[in-house]
This record gives sequence, C-alpha cells and structure tokens, in this order.
Amino acid sequence: MIDNEELPIGFTMELAMHSDILNRFSQLSKSEQSSVIDGARNVNSKNEMRDYVESIFR
Repeated sequence: MIDNEELPIGFTMELAMHSDILNRFSQLSKSEQSSVIDGARNVNSKNEMRDYVESIFR
C-alpha cells in the first residue's frame, strides 16, 4: 500500500467516507494508485475532491 505521507489529506478523507471506493482503490496496482493520487493533487476544493473520488470507479 502507498505510504500515507504521499496521500493528499482531502483525498484520504474522501476515501474514508467511501469504503467501497477505498477497497477498490487498494486493489489497484501501485502504478494505477499513483496515477489516481496524481490526479487528486490537481484538485482545488473539497467539492472537486468529492466529485473526483466518486468518479474514480464509475
């Protein structure tokens, strides 16, 4: 699993609120997780982060 220091706090908080997405995220390869995390780093607001996390596995 990716070290928590590498995860944006808003991303971590949103994953905590979506256990189904968190489970699916944890099953991704490290490179896929890194890609998702890189996308999260480009998010600028709480609402955008919620939308981003909810859209990961649509």
